[in-house]
Amino acid sequence: MPKKVDHQERRTLIADALMRVAADQGLEAVSLRHVAAQAGVSAGMVQHYFRTKDEMMAFALSVVRERNQVRVTEAVTRLGTDPAPRLLLRTMIAALLPLDQRTRDDGRVALAFLAYTAVRPAAAPSLRTGTEQLTGFIASLLPAPDPDAAAAGLLALMEGLGVYLLGGQYTAEQALDALDAHLDLLFGQQRGTPGM
Repeated sequence: MPKKVDHQERRTLIADALMRVAADQGLEAVSLRHVAAQAGVSAGMVQHYFRTKDEMMAFALSVVRERNQVRVTEAVTRLGTDPAPRLLLRTMIAALLPLDQRTRDDGRVALAFLAYTAVRPAAAPSLRTGTEQLTGFIASLLPAPDPDAAAAGLLALMEGLGVYLLGGQYTAEQALDALDAHLDLLFGQQRGTPGM
């Protein structure tokens, strides 16, 4: 009886290999051949699951998104029911920032994909939808006069902090301090007040 193949498992194995190549050697090193070697499979198998580099990159980004969603869900669940909006936002953003090795690896792939979409806009539509949804959710939690603009600014801060963390310009503590200072501005609170 032939062995049953788990196609999703194989695609994830290949995406993990892509992420290791991108994290270790940069996006320019990502090729079907390099990813196959990293995954320990044939180039033909990689081509069976991903016809193009764009398809491979999009799938790797979806894996990063799933991991981020799990991290955010776990962190928010620990807050209990009905957390204060400021605490909810801080918890979500802290869960998305590349503060440890595992999240740095995912962050490098996400950053590489953003750079990739800057020169290949056709690869970016899924990012636009996700960004719009996240911005809308953040805006719903902000007490600002223009919550959409404030949400866009907070999202840009998160991305900038992520870049500085990945580049080694900021430590985790510096990034979280900057996040707290910005949230203080948005919520009109000082650290240590309720709703942190």
